[in-house]
Amino acid sequence: MGCYDCCVRCLGAVPYASLAATLLCYAGMALFCVSAHQALAYTEELVEMHFARNIQDYVVLASFIKYFQYVIYGLASFFFLFGILLLAEGFYSTSAVKQKFGEFRSTQCGRCLSLTFVIVTYILAVIWLAVFAVSAIPVYFFYNMEDTCHTINILSETTTSINQHAWVCMDARQYGLLPWHAMPGKACGMTLASICKSSEFFWTYDLYIAAFAGAGVTLLALFLYLVATTYNYAVLRFLGRKAMRC
Repeated sequence: MGCYDCCVRCLGAVPYASLAATLLCYAGMALFCVSAHQALAYTEELVEMHFARNIQDYVVLASFIKYFQYVIYGLASFFFLFGILLLAEGFYSTSAVKQKFGEFRSTQCGRCLSLTFVIVTYILAVIWLAVFAVSAIPVYFFYNMEDTCHTINILSETTTSINQHAWVCMDARQYGLLPWHAMPGKACGMTLASICKSSEFFWTYDLYIAAFAGAGVTLLALFLYLVATTYNYAVLRFLGRKAMRC
């Protein structure tokens, strides 16, 4: 076998769908984990400085942020290992398809393992669909906050009366970030406008958008994984039946 034939054989054994899904999964998870981790830290600072005077009012939020940051570490590790396993399963299945290059055959254990990956990937895709939806909530909150600030700025430019925009508020309690007894729990008028002009607000908003985009990329990777693993299982099952007939 010449060098050209060897290269063609190696390239033919590469599971391109699984490889693309792995790269998307790693990129999406890296973007989601890094952005969400830092955005949560900035959120705690914003709430502490502008929306709650008593630490007891946001102790639940602070605890949630702390524990979810640990969850992010676990998610990063899990998806790193899961991507390696699915990529290895893709190489295994592709080698089975390319059995004409050797004596490799599909086994019952291999088909069972491939079916397990299909089921696990499907469950992860459903769970991550919920994560993708939940990650849109802070983006929606900060978008409304920025839009409210824009309204305040327009009112401040078109009228000299403070009362025209002093009652335009953003209430964090309405979004479940703080309990209803939290004080002040909201920011109004030019105070809210000054918050929107702070660097913490811009960084937090941009990071939540990045986390939302990362969750979307990861979800796309899981759907691509699901297609690839389902196809691989179907091929291995076909090869198994073919071997039984032989």
